[in-house]
Amino acid sequence: MTTQSLLSETAPAKVNLTLRVLGKRADGYHDLESLVVFARVADRLTLSPGSMLDLEVAGPTAAAAGDRSDNLVLRAAKSLAACVPDLRLGRFALTKELPVAAGIGGGSADAAAALRLLAQLNGLGDDARLMEAARATGADVPVCLDPRPRVMRGIGDVLSPPLALPALPAVMVNPGVPVPTKDVFARLGLQPGERRDDPSAIDPVKLKARDALIAYLRSQPNDLEAPAVALQPVVADVLAALARQGGCLLARMSGSGATCFGLFETDAAARSAAHALHSAHAAWWVAPTSLAG
Repeated sequence: MTTQSLLSETAPAKVNLTLRVLGKRADGYHDLESLVVFARVADRLTLSPGSMLDLEVAGPTAAAAGDRSDNLVLRAAKSLAACVPDLRLGRFALTKELPVAAGIGGGSADAAAALRLLAQLNGLGDDARLMEAARATGADVPVCLDPRPRVMRGIGDVLSPPLALPALPAVMVNPGVPVPTKDVFARLGLQPGERRDDPSAIDPVKLKARDALIAYLRSQPNDLEAPAVALQPVVADVLAALARQGGCLLARMSGSGATCFGLFETDAAARSAAHALHSAHAAWWVAPTSLAG
């Protein structure tokens, strides 16, 4: 196998800048509205074309990624193969850098990267079957398929066009504790068919300037943050530690947790905060990064 035939993609972390739970559907799923962006920190996935579908997982967080047979990379590849006759496949190699089951869509981002690699290998372009396979693989995979800022609605299946948002210097922190998504949603106590107040419509034009975007984010919560804190109080400790750092404009949890992020005035402030947090909490996963942009 020559190096020229090796295909490579990054799988950037998904960050929910806001997350509103609008209600619980009759089928048990929750309707959401979330402003989603992507970070520069990422897993990496390569594909060596071949006759057999296979996956190798390595990297700092590989041990937490679970059984290889359950990996979303393989699930995505099989979903696309079911849609595309004679799909060329191969051996994936996944380098896990992102925390697992951490509210930042790491597995979904990996699956979406797999679909992009297979699209490149098979010349699929923007074939609608890619989105079909993404939806079949998992709720967060569609928004990760083309990782640009968007509003995500429904159960993750209704996506806005890409949004033009300013770059946001940030620090992402995960304390290394599990926060099962189903337990977080259960603490909301919604019954099937129960609805909550819908949020105000998001005006993308008003989010293009950083100050306006920060003001909007301060007005909109993550509805899953309080339930996650109740399950794992250390999430509150992470948020408080981020908020104490110089230049922090906003500290919030992403998704259903436990990863939190702080938005900062400058890249230098974010790097300084990351250094201070890592020094004070060596067991936490801490990453300076940039969101959106």
